[in-house]
Amino acid sequence: MLVHLMRRLGQSLLVLLAVSFLSFLVFRHLGDPTVSLLGEDASLAERQRLVAELGFDQPVPVQFARYLDNVLHGRFGISYRVRRPVTEVIAERAPATLELAAVAALVALLGGIVLGVRGALRRDGWTGRLLAAASLVGVSLPTFLIGIGLIYLFAVRLHWLPSFGRGEVVMLGGWSTGLLTASGWLSLILPVATLALFKLTLIQRLVRAEMLEAMRSDYVRFARARGLGERRIVYGHALRNTLIPVITIAGLQVGSLVAFAIVTETVFQWPGLGALFIASIQAVDVPVIAAYLLLIALLYVVINLVVDLVYALADPRLRRA
Repeated sequence: MLVHLMRRLGQSLLVLLAVSFLSFLVFRHLGDPTVSLLGEDASLAERQRLVAELGFDQPVPVQFARYLDNVLHGRFGISYRVRRPVTEVIAERAPATLELAAVAALVALLGGIVLGVRGALRRDGWTGRLLAAASLVGVSLPTFLIGIGLIYLFAVRLHWLPSFGRGEVVMLGGWSTGLLTASGWLSLILPVATLALFKLTLIQRLVRAEMLEAMRSDYVRFARARGLGERRIVYGHALRNTLIPVITIAGLQVGSLVAFAIVTETVFQWPGLGALFIASIQAVDVPVIAAYLLLIALLYVVINLVVDLVYALADPRLRRA
């Protein structure tokens, strides 16, 4: 297992290096930083001085090495749009996105597993058919359409929930959170439902398929022949073995919630990283774009490593290997 994890760690480092180079190309060749920082009326001497300060007059390998050094020390440059360090801008927006993604991941995982097991155990009844049909609809609907529909129903027609914003937040050290206020939770409900629905139905369908296969397996028939109770067979044997192959796909799907949050944050005007990324694209704010791409790649790599570790611990074959 240790060899497997070390190999995966080496592959992850190579992926991060490749993404860092792509991020560097975006940072270096997309747009003109002299125009963005100095304006179009700047003199040639001012432009040349800024180019020298940024190191853009040096060979590409030297520029890339300098870029990597800055990234490793958390220096992503100055935002062209707001004229502030990119690290500060991202740190302000990250709590909103991370809280949204974390709550949506919890809802998607728990809801997907519960509904998937329920649908498998009641596959021939109306409950199983209803859940199967609902999961097909949930997988098919685009995220923005789900968000607009929820806003229209619960905010415009029923006036139960807010349609935009994060609600009231409080500061815990340098972290802004809405999870400690009532308006924060109310503002979170619709974005979480929008973001989690697709992942929930995907996990539900996967768990249902794996659960149906497990219930037809030899070890389940042997457990029934021994006289074990149905609850123990379902949750102690079938579900435990079902979750092993589900871990990898579900983990990656949950990890993609931060990237998928772009659409949800745009629909609900959620002040997170997704909205920041869209605004940066519109303003050609290259340092923020490059930093966002690199951070998303880092998040995926970390989640991949965690999923591999959990899978290795859950699968006795990998533990023995």
